[in-house]
Amino acid sequence: MSESPRRDALFHITSADEANDAARSGTYAPGTFDAEGFIHCSYSHQVRAVADRIFGGRSDLVLLEIDPARLSCDVVDENLEGGTERFPHIYGRLPVSAIVRVHQFPCDATGRFELPAVLNGLPPSGRRP
Repeated sequence: MSESPRRDALFHITSADEANDAARSGTYAPGTFDAEGFIHCSYSHQVRAVADRIFGGRSDLVLLEIDPARLSCDVVDENLEGGTERFPHIYGRLPVSAIVRVHQFPCDATGRFELPAVLNGLPPSGRRP
């Protein structure tokens, strides 16, 4: 696993238990995958808002840093909820070989989230300048 974030990294929030299960099995798919057909992801600038909105108060989370170049399936930037902000969706199961780093991602004392320090300073695309 790399020490610094990839320039074009995608991020996915999941529980530490689900990440550990994926490491053992070699692939990851969230519980919603069979119904939705894709894995919800974010770019670095989107992670905090998504975490606060959906996972507020949870301390059992990790943030998967994903290299899209290691995926054999489509990644589509889209908004399926009627807004204008587009999010990357992985249309396939995630091989653990595409996960370049797993960041601990607990909430703070107020139930909100902060990006891991290594990810601070990434521009909105998740790409390094």
